[in-house]
Amino acid sequence: MSLHRINLKINGVAEQVDVASNTTLLQMLRDRLALTGTKNGCAAGECGACTVMLNGEPINSCMILAVECEGADLVTIEGLAKDGQLDVVQQAIIDQGGVQCGFCTPGILISARALLNRNPDPTDYEIRDALVGNLCRCTGYVPIIAAVKQAAQMQKQAAQ
Repeated sequence: MSLHRINLKINGVAEQVDVASNTTLLQMLRDRLALTGTKNGCAAGECGACTVMLNGEPINSCMILAVECEGADLVTIEGLAKDGQLDVVQQAIIDQGGVQCGFCTPGILISARALLNRNPDPTDYEIRDALVGNLCRCTGYVPIIAAVKQAAQMQKQAAQ
């Protein structure tokens, strides 16, 4: 199988990676770059555990080939915190008790960050809609929704 060299930015850092034609973005992140915060849940695009931001949009990294990401800007869960400070969505999910087993948490946080990037003051419906592709078996979603609302408030206060 031939290798393809792709150039992309991951969490703000330029990367050049050689990947096989059939390597998924998820496999590249976890196996080649040791970014293991992105989880392999179902490998079928159904659970959202592998959610990353591709050019600002949340996507299931198990459903896209790494070679399709040439020139892309990716953000993984490892890229949310900056300079040792948690992102507001990370802090809010802790504050609201929105984590239990934690397997779904990276994907939920990426989806929440993408939502707040495009809509800094979402309604409950918009939050639920943004998280529809992220399955959580533990929390019942109530504390997760509360966390996204809190993160929106924290983000708004920080901007003032």
